[in-house]
Amino acid sequence: MTDKELHKRIRSLFRRHHLLSIATVSERGPWCASCFYAWDEENKTLVITTDPATRHGAEFLSNPSVAGTMALETKRVGRIRGAQFTGTITEPQGDDLKRARRLYLNRFPYATLADLHLWTIALNYIKLTDNRMGFGKKIVWTA
Repeated sequence: MTDKELHKRIRSLFRRHHLLSIATVSERGPWCASCFYAWDEENKTLVITTDPATRHGAEFLSNPSVAGTMALETKRVGRIRGAQFTGTITEPQGDDLKRARRLYLNRFPYATLADLHLWTIALNYIKLTDNRMGFGKKIVWTA
């Protein structure tokens, strides 16, 4: 299933969770990091914060193509659900930065005291697995 509108189950997963794993690749090879995120449903973007001096932050600057996952941890096979995604990560500027900051701080108010370096991931592919709809049921969205 491919659809420009995000399926309600994808929107629900992105709204309800707050931690993702993000992958980069460079001449040093692949790398993964865990990040808290805020979901910008209107723009179909994820907002994260990380220092550009981290390995993944530096790799965002040299190769903005990223992949990631988010998953509900459960031992009950019939309740497994999660998503894999790809997208392009950028450092928001101007009004986009103000919006990203507002969304992130609404989700994580305690981060107000932190020195935030925000990034947005414009999603171009999402594959949701949701076993509540049947074992191995997938929903795919592409931009």
